[in-house]
Amino acid sequence: LAPSGCYGTDYAYFESAHGSAPDIAGKNIINPTATLLSAALMLDYLDLEEAATRLRGAVSDVYREGRVLTPDQGGSGSTSDFCEAVAARLQ
Repeated sequence: LAPSGCYGTDYAYFESAHGSAPDIAGKNIINPTATLLSAALMLDYLDLEEAATRLRGAVSDVYREGRVLTPDQGGSGSTSDFCEAVAARLQ
């Protein structure tokens, strides 16, 4: 669930802080939260704070609602379901 940003003097890059999870690769059940929150860190870095805030809020809303959480969070939603729910809140 942890986002990650590596900041240098001139550049930065952003990624999910987790392992490769080969046991669940291709099953559409990987939790995309860390990737989405890493994207929010990138938006902050690019001075797009409003977009970053909206993305964080959309992820929080999906968790608060609890209908499409991935199995690692006690739900039965797929990766795609979670991302679609976040995207719907950004519309």
